[in-house]
Amino acid sequence: MKRIFLVFVPLLFLATACTEDLASLNVETKKPATIPAPTLFSSAVKSLAGNLATASVNTNVFRFTTSQWAMAVYQDEAQYDFATRAIPNTWWSGMYRDVLADLRESSRLINADATLLPKEKANKLAILDIMEVYTFSILVNTFGNIPYTEALNSAKLFPKYDDAKTVSADLLARLNNDISKLDASGAAFTASEDVVYKGSVAKWAKFANTLRMKLGMVLADVDASAAKSAVEASDAGAISAASDNGLFTYLSASPNQNPLHVDIVLGGRQDYIAAKDLMDKLLGWNDPRTGSYFSTNNGGKYAGGIVGKVNTYVDFSRAGAKVIAADAPYVLADYVETEFLRAEAKERGFNVSGSAESHYNNAITASILYWGGTAAQAAEYLAQADVAYTTAAGDWKQKIGTQKWIALYNRPYETWTEIRRLDQPKIATPINAKSGFPTRLTYPNTEQTLNGTNYTAAASAIGGDVVTTKLFWDKN
Repeated sequence: MKRIFLVFVPLLFLATACTEDLASLNVETKKPATIPAPTLFSSAVKSLAGNLATASVNTNVFRFTTSQWAMAVYQDEAQYDFATRAIPNTWWSGMYRDVLADLRESSRLINADATLLPKEKANKLAILDIMEVYTFSILVNTFGNIPYTEALNSAKLFPKYDDAKTVSADLLARLNNDISKLDASGAAFTASEDVVYKGSVAKWAKFANTLRMKLGMVLADVDASAAKSAVEASDAGAISAASDNGLFTYLSASPNQNPLHVDIVLGGRQDYIAAKDLMDKLLGWNDPRTGSYFSTNNGGKYAGGIVGKVNTYVDFSRAGAKVIAADAPYVLADYVETEFLRAEAKERGFNVSGSAESHYNNAITASILYWGGTAAQAAEYLAQADVAYTTAAGDWKQKIGTQKWIALYNRPYETWTEIRRLDQPKIATPINAKSGFPTRLTYPNTEQTLNGTNYTAAASAIGGDVVTTKLFWDKN
């Protein structure tokens, strides 16, 4: 051992003698100094889609809140208990930390990149901002007043909360600017970097117009003029075919699989089942989407469980194979919701093309086709008196709201927002519900402890930090 040591020591001194800068030995040559801007963009979109798609009871329980799914055993979340697992904390941090922070850093890097051509830089920055607007809209329409102007600022450790109405107006203004900056004659993110539209600036413009239409319509009951302007400006440029759909497509291989596949198939969960409210509508109207939405129970029949009640798992339907496939995409925006928005716009007297009935029919047909049905099945479904626009029960809010609730299946946050907006359909209150129907999530308890002064002011401004406080646009 001594002989080996004597040989080793001179070699060590020889090696160090040849190195003038010993500090360079500490440089991690295989670790990049910064993450590339396109990678941050892709990561942010993946995180956003993951938060919206997951069925984790720690993050996203809106499938239960909207009575599309029920639980077999554990009923806390189905009964509107969002506090036990601190769901608001995870939803909040997932959007700010995992999505917005990456989008903001990607924008900073692109702004600083002097090698980019002007059109390419403008397109990339506009796309990044569109996704920031999308994410901030989720936050403001989940909580109410939120940190906005001082958010993501390292110099503002305790950011103030901005008024929700002011934030919503600014988001629309940002979209107006982003849409004006998009130029399809210039490059943007490459096909491998753009996980939604594979580098198509023209399709991002359609996505942005649909988003502007959607955010405008959220304001319809409180600011009809702003809603009308946003919707009318967006109609011609919004998504107009299924080929324009904005999808985050998952892969068959880990770690980029559909979160529902990870949660349910790989996780072996046996507690998520169909809810009676949705199943009754599907079966009552012979809906051709039933077999795609859900599997049969162990007896070979379709059945939905009561939300909030203990249900025997084997007796009820579960999420269908198409829903939990490893590569099943998450829909960020699509033709279905855009056509429903156009139908609503006509009923509100906004100047958009077509008729409410034609857009309603287009939306339902597109949904049935998306889920694997045929045009003939869609026509047969629409021919039923309880479904046909001229004969279906209720006013336009009930007709559109009910069919949109069905068509938005597996887009739980969007479904929750539409129920709050339209107050349709009327879903059953869960057994042993902890509150009335939740119209918002409470602020994270971390905000109460770490940003207490601003939290207290925000809670007071919106009318109280409880789940039944209605947001400023929820006037029905």
